[in-house]
Amino acid sequence: MSVSKTPRKSSPQRTADAWRRHNAGRILGNALAQFESRVLALMVQSGHAQTRLPHIHLTRHLDLGGTRITVLARRAAMTNAAMTELIDQCEVLGLVVREADPADRRARIVHFTPAGRLWLAAFGRALRKAERELREQVGEPASRVLFEALALYGNGVDSIGAGDAAG
Repeated sequence: MSVSKTPRKSSPQRTADAWRRHNAGRILGNALAQFESRVLALMVQSGHAQTRLPHIHLTRHLDLGGTRITVLARRAAMTNAAMTELIDQCEVLGLVVREADPADRRARIVHFTPAGRLWLAAFGRALRKAERELREQVGEPASRVLFEALALYGNGVDSIGAGDAAG
């Protein structure tokens, strides 16, 4: 039996759409999905089984001093209606509360509740543990480069900050 020394050609379909499987967006998206999945698992382990990714999406944009709904929606790249629905869910869970904005009684500011602050502390612990695990998996030098490169790349995106906390 002889073995052919001719290299196998890739099918035209495989090479024509290979870019769909191997691009920065796919790689970043897959890494983010794995990281967020780990954070959610750690939240379950810490007694916060009700936590879902959308809840994290809201809380990652919420300033500790409170944030207007319109600002939350803008930061999260969501409509005001979609953000309001997410806030409704987090209110039911006891994580946040809406209060009238003292500067404009028509507007509402979302604040963490005391239970929400406890949840936030647990989320911080889960996030730090997931980051430690990531560093262990890829190594300290690679993780340092990864964090620095992603910080540089995402520098123009501000998802939280005191500059526009209330409005």
